[in-house]
Amino acid sequence: MKKIEHFIVCFSLLGIFANAQDKKPEQSGKIVLQESEKIIIEHSDFIDMNQYEIPGATVFTGNVRVIHKGTKINCNKAYYFTDDNYVKAFGNVIINQGDSITMNSRYAEYDGKEEFAFATGEVNLRSPESTLITDTIFFDKKKQIAFYNSYGTIVNKENTLKSRSGRYFMNAKKYQFTTAVTVTNPKSVIKTNHLDFYENSGHAYVFGPSTITSKENVIYTENGFYDTKSDIGKLKKNSKITYNNKIIEGDDLFYDQKKNFSKGINNVKITDTINNLVAKGDYAEMYRNTTTRKDSIILTKRAVVITKVENDSLYMHGKKILVTGPPEDRVIRAFNNVRFFKTDMSGKCDSIHSNNKTGLTKLIGNPVLWNNDNQMTGDVMHLIGNNETEKLDSLKVINNAFIVQKDTLSENGYNQIKGQNLFGKFKDNKLSEVDIIKNTESIYYMYNDKNELVGIDKKVCSKMNFIFEDNQIASQTAYQEVEANTYPEEEFPENARKLRGFIWRGDERIKSKDDIFPEEENILHEKVLIESKKKALEEDVPMETLKETLEYDKKKPKAKEKKK
Repeated sequence: MKKIEHFIVCFSLLGIFANAQDKKPEQSGKIVLQESEKIIIEHSDFIDMNQYEIPGATVFTGNVRVIHKGTKINCNKAYYFTDDNYVKAFGNVIINQGDSITMNSRYAEYDGKEEFAFATGEVNLRSPESTLITDTIFFDKKKQIAFYNSYGTIVNKENTLKSRSGRYFMNAKKYQFTTAVTVTNPKSVIKTNHLDFYENSGHAYVFGPSTITSKENVIYTENGFYDTKSDIGKLKKNSKITYNNKIIEGDDLFYDQKKNFSKGINNVKITDTINNLVAKGDYAEMYRNTTTRKDSIILTKRAVVITKVENDSLYMHGKKILVTGPPEDRVIRAFNNVRFFKTDMSGKCDSIHSNNKTGLTKLIGNPVLWNNDNQMTGDVMHLIGNNETEKLDSLKVINNAFIVQKDTLSENGYNQIKGQNLFGKFKDNKLSEVDIIKNTESIYYMYNDKNELVGIDKKVCSKMNFIFEDNQIASQTAYQEVEANTYPEEEFPENARKLRGFIWRGDERIKSKDDIFPEEENILHEKVLIESKKKALEEDVPMETLKETLEYDKKKPKAKEKKK
């Protein structure tokens, strides 16, 4: 009994001495209590001051409570190295940082000078928002950073994060990972090598090659943000979203998982793998309706839709393009200054309406179509495709139909056909036969086998039929009330060689896929490319943000060796 009382007296004296050391006089001469720089052993059932057993240390056993600058340590046993202001804690160790952080382990060390802690053995670090389980944790109290290099699992509400190493910034409530990490929740899985995760908001920032996988899509990005609560993401570098049958890419991508909505800005590319369709533009929106299967794409700013036609590609441009409907019933609509190009065909109009199911494409508003050497105009044009052969089948021109073909052997000669309506047939995507109905007129330059002009033929009738071979008129047949005359060149006045309504638009002809864009849109796109390259360089992960955290990898626990 006396021995126990002796220990209690010694322990009390140690506490009084520690408190006295931390009292500092003010200018008034009064004594005020300052927060202790020394570790204080607040309670222990037993004390052993045998310096031979643990040189330089006092041993405290049973319900040990240690305090130091707001940090509290509870354990079964503790070695207190007074000179070094250092504690080793054993058995059921609990470290509390204020009211928000609690860490459990089998063993821990705490350096009062550096305010640095080390815990190992089934470590469990808890905050109000999450729990970290790992084998070993280092805790820098001054900088309020905890880190581990021993594989850890973090549970944050519905999110589970697993990685080989990680850091926890207590003030920002942020976990940071610079090695392989996986975030799993019921809706998605994130895999990356660099992740910043904010536990209170559920916001995740990824840097470097990263994937976000869900039931609906797979996302790849090298710089992105993802809200794990609302399922909203923003992707900024080398990003793409892959759905079942569509892939969307762009400099800046935004998506809302719950609304099945995606948006792209600058250099946007959407690939429809089922319909062999590619849509591009500097702004795009994509809606997916999985219930009614009515998907849609909206494109603006240098918008273009590229569709596969046999072994060729059709490029279509408009200030605004809409692609709607499921794969088997897709509709493409383009508006305002529409232009399109294919190797053997190009054209312009105010708007286009194309239905994949019916194979019908309508050219509306001042349309002009160039098929090889033929220029065709009219109030409304219909192009009909064959879905089985995927080839152009026929053509309808409603009201004011007009075909013009530049005569290749004369300087100013034009073969012309006009009438109220036109019906044409295609063979191998070339115009092979044409019927002109009602109020039909034609002018045709006639040559002999030596390519010598023998006369200019002019006809007026109710209906005409033309057969084309190698893009040239091979034969013509006039029906009903035919008026036909062939004039020698010198007897046919220049002002009579062009039918009423004749307009040659050869200088407008689109001769390549690049010609579909007006010059002003090319200039704007060049600015976009310059800004994109500049932005890509600026958005690389800044290494200075990692320097402070990377240095913790080099830190080792401060172990006290037992003197022999």
